[in-house]
Amino acid sequence: MSGILVLKSWLEKNHPFLSGPEIEFFKPYLKERILDRDEYVLRAGSCCRDLTFVVSGAFRMFLVSEGKEVNIHFFTEHDFMADFGSLMSQDPGRYSIQSLEQAHVVSFSSDVLAEAYERSKNWERIGRTMAERFACMVSDRLEKFLFMDGMERYLSLMQDNPGIFERVPLYHLASYLGMERETLSRIRQRLAKGGRL
Repeated sequence: MSGILVLKSWLEKNHPFLSGPEIEFFKPYLKERILDRDEYVLRAGSCCRDLTFVVSGAFRMFLVSEGKEVNIHFFTEHDFMADFGSLMSQDPGRYSIQSLEQAHVVSFSSDVLAEAYERSKNWERIGRTMAERFACMVSDRLEKFLFMDGMERYLSLMQDNPGIFERVPLYHLASYLGMERETLSRIRQRLAKGGRL
Protein backbone atom coordinates (compact mmCIF):
# COMPACT_ATOMS: atom_id res chain seq x y z
CA MET A 1 0.00 0.00 0.00
CA SER A 2 1.30 3.47 -0.80
CA GLY A 3 2.33 5.71 2.06
CA ILE A 4 -0.29 8.27 1.04
CA LEU A 5 -3.05 5.66 1.41
CA VAL A 6 -1.66 4.61 4.80
CA LEU A 7 -1.76 8.24 5.96
CA LYS A 8 -5.29 8.69 4.66
CA SER A 9 -6.46 5.50 6.38
CA TRP A 10 -4.79 6.55 9.64
CA LEU A 11 -6.43 9.98 9.54
CA GLU A 12 -9.87 8.49 8.83
CA LYS A 13 -9.49 6.05 11.74
CA ASN A 14 -7.99 8.40 14.31
CA HIS A 15 -9.67 11.68 13.35
CA PRO A 16 -13.12 10.67 12.05
CA PHE A 17 -14.35 14.26 12.33
CA LEU A 18 -12.24 15.15 9.25
CA SER A 19 -14.29 15.30 6.08
CA GLY A 20 -13.22 13.72 2.80
CA PRO A 21 -12.39 17.12 1.23
CA GLU A 22 -10.34 18.10 4.31
CA ILE A 23 -8.21 14.98 3.89
CA GLU A 24 -8.00 15.26 0.10
CA PHE A 25 -6.75 18.86 0.39
CA PHE A 26 -3.26 17.58 1.24
CA LYS A 27 -2.99 15.02 -1.54
CA PRO A 28 -1.31 17.24 -4.19
CA TYR A 29 1.28 18.43 -1.67
CA LEU A 30 2.37 15.11 -0.16
CA LYS A 31 5.92 13.89 -0.74
CA GLU A 32 6.58 10.18 -0.36
CA ARG A 33 10.11 8.87 0.22
CA ILE A 34 12.03 5.70 1.05
CA LEU A 35 14.99 6.41 3.32
CA ASP A 36 18.07 4.30 3.92
CA ARG A 37 19.36 3.50 7.38
CA ASP A 38 21.27 6.45 8.92
CA GLU A 39 19.73 8.93 6.46
CA TYR A 40 18.81 12.34 7.86
CA VAL A 41 15.36 13.86 7.68
CA LEU A 42 16.61 16.99 9.44
CA ARG A 43 20.01 18.30 10.50
CA ALA A 44 20.73 20.61 13.42
CA GLY A 45 21.10 24.22 12.32
CA SER A 46 18.50 23.82 9.59
CA CYS A 47 14.99 25.19 9.68
CA CYS A 48 12.37 22.44 9.97
CA ARG A 49 10.00 23.08 7.09
CA ASP A 50 8.17 19.73 6.87
CA LEU A 51 5.91 17.65 9.06
CA THR A 52 6.67 13.99 8.35
CA PHE A 53 4.43 10.95 8.92
CA VAL A 54 6.20 7.64 9.54
CA VAL A 55 4.67 4.90 7.38
CA SER A 56 7.32 2.40 8.45
CA GLY A 57 10.69 2.59 10.15
CA ALA A 58 12.27 3.98 13.30
CA PHE A 59 13.97 7.34 13.83
CA ARG A 60 15.85 9.13 16.56
CA MET A 61 15.76 12.83 17.38
CA PHE A 62 18.98 14.02 18.97
CA LEU A 63 21.14 17.02 19.71
CA VAL A 64 24.85 17.42 20.28
CA SER A 65 25.87 18.69 23.72
CA GLU A 66 29.53 19.15 24.64
CA GLY A 67 30.50 17.07 21.63
CA LYS A 68 28.25 14.17 22.61
CA GLU A 69 25.06 13.03 20.87
CA VAL A 70 22.08 12.96 23.22
CA ASN A 71 18.93 11.16 22.06
CA ILE A 72 15.77 13.05 22.94
CA HIS A 73 12.98 10.99 21.33
CA PHE A 74 12.27 8.04 19.06
CA PHE A 75 9.63 8.00 16.32
CA THR A 76 8.08 4.86 14.83
CA GLU A 77 5.09 3.88 12.70
CA HIS A 78 2.22 6.37 12.55
CA ASP A 79 4.06 9.10 14.43
CA PHE A 80 4.27 12.64 13.07
CA MET A 81 7.83 13.85 13.46
CA ALA A 82 9.46 17.26 13.30
CA ASP A 83 11.48 19.66 15.38
CA PHE A 84 8.21 21.23 16.46
CA GLY A 85 9.81 24.34 17.92
CA SER A 86 11.60 25.07 14.65
CA LEU A 87 8.54 24.10 12.60
CA MET A 88 6.37 26.62 14.44
CA SER A 89 8.89 29.44 14.66
CA GLN A 90 10.58 28.79 11.29
CA ASP A 91 13.92 29.45 13.00
CA PRO A 92 16.94 27.12 12.72
CA GLY A 93 16.68 24.27 15.23
CA ARG A 94 19.08 22.39 17.51
CA TYR A 95 17.80 18.91 16.70
CA SER A 96 18.63 16.32 14.07
CA ILE A 97 16.33 13.48 13.01
CA GLN A 98 17.97 10.35 11.59
CA SER A 99 16.61 6.98 10.45
CA LEU A 100 17.66 3.89 12.41
CA GLU A 101 16.51 1.46 9.72
CA GLN A 102 15.18 1.61 6.20
CA ALA A 103 12.05 3.72 6.38
CA HIS A 104 9.04 4.92 4.40
CA VAL A 105 7.69 8.41 5.07
CA VAL A 106 5.17 10.93 3.76
CA SER A 107 5.73 14.63 4.39
CA PHE A 108 4.19 18.01 3.68
CA SER A 109 5.41 21.55 4.26
CA SER A 110 4.56 23.87 7.11
CA ASP A 111 3.12 26.30 4.53
CA VAL A 112 0.55 23.68 3.49
CA LEU A 113 -0.24 22.97 7.12
CA ALA A 114 -0.76 26.70 7.77
CA GLU A 115 -3.13 26.89 4.80
CA ALA A 116 -5.05 23.89 6.15
CA TYR A 117 -5.42 25.70 9.49
CA GLU A 118 -6.85 28.71 7.64
CA ARG A 119 -9.32 26.57 5.71
CA SER A 120 -10.41 24.16 8.42
CA LYS A 121 -11.17 24.33 12.13
CA ASN A 122 -10.74 20.55 12.21
CA TRP A 123 -7.12 20.82 11.06
CA GLU A 124 -6.57 23.53 13.68
CA ARG A 125 -7.88 21.03 16.21
CA ILE A 126 -5.41 18.38 15.04
CA GLY A 127 -2.55 20.87 15.12
CA ARG A 128 -3.44 21.86 18.67
CA THR A 129 -3.55 18.18 19.67
CA MET A 130 -0.08 17.58 18.18
CA ALA A 131 1.32 20.61 20.01
CA GLU A 132 -0.23 19.43 23.29
CA ARG A 133 1.22 15.94 22.86
CA PHE A 134 4.65 17.39 22.17
CA ALA A 135 4.42 19.59 25.28
CA CYS A 136 3.34 16.59 27.38
CA MET A 137 6.24 14.54 25.97
CA VAL A 138 8.74 17.23 26.96
CA SER A 139 7.20 17.60 30.41
CA ASP A 140 7.13 13.83 30.98
CA ARG A 141 10.77 13.47 29.99
CA LEU A 142 11.82 16.32 32.27
CA GLU A 143 9.91 14.85 35.23
CA LYS A 144 11.49 11.42 34.72
CA PHE A 145 14.97 12.93 34.83
CA LEU A 146 14.10 14.97 37.93
CA PHE A 147 12.30 12.30 39.92
CA MET A 148 13.42 8.87 38.65
CA ASP A 149 16.75 7.07 38.86
CA GLY A 150 18.21 5.16 35.91
CA MET A 151 16.52 1.88 36.82
CA GLU A 152 13.12 3.57 37.09
CA ARG A 153 13.56 5.34 33.74
CA TYR A 154 14.48 2.02 32.14
CA LEU A 155 11.44 0.25 33.62
CA SER A 156 9.20 3.11 32.54
CA LEU A 157 10.44 2.86 28.95
CA MET A 158 9.96 -0.91 29.05
CA GLN A 159 6.36 -0.37 30.10
CA ASP A 160 5.58 2.47 27.71
CA ASN A 161 7.38 1.22 24.61
CA PRO A 162 8.68 -2.37 24.95
CA GLY A 163 9.09 -2.83 21.20
CA ILE A 164 11.71 -0.09 20.99
CA PHE A 165 14.30 -2.42 22.56
CA GLU A 166 14.14 -4.69 19.52
CA ARG A 167 14.67 -1.85 17.04
CA VAL A 168 17.06 0.64 18.62
CA PRO A 169 20.72 -0.14 19.47
CA LEU A 170 21.54 -0.20 23.18
CA TYR A 171 23.94 2.73 22.95
CA HIS A 172 21.15 4.93 21.55
CA LEU A 173 18.78 3.77 24.29
CA ALA A 174 21.42 4.44 26.94
CA SER A 175 21.84 7.99 25.65
CA TYR A 176 18.07 8.49 25.72
CA LEU A 177 17.91 7.21 29.31
CA GLY A 178 20.76 9.47 30.40
CA MET A 179 23.35 6.81 31.17
CA GLU A 180 26.39 5.06 29.76
CA ARG A 181 25.90 1.89 27.73
CA GLU A 182 27.70 -0.15 30.41
CA THR A 183 25.26 1.09 33.07
CA LEU A 184 22.30 0.08 30.92
CA SER A 185 23.85 -3.36 30.36
CA ARG A 186 24.26 -3.81 34.14
CA ILE A 187 20.64 -2.82 34.74
CA ARG A 188 19.45 -5.34 32.16
CA GLN A 189 21.63 -8.07 33.62
CA ARG A 190 20.43 -7.48 37.16
CA LEU A 191 16.79 -7.41 36.10
CA ALA A 192 17.31 -10.64 34.17
CA LYS A 193 18.56 -12.19 37.44
CA GLY A 194 15.56 -10.82 39.31
CA GLY A 195 17.45 -8.15 41.24
CA ARG A 196 17.56 -4.38 41.52
CA LEU A 197 20.39 -1.91 41.73
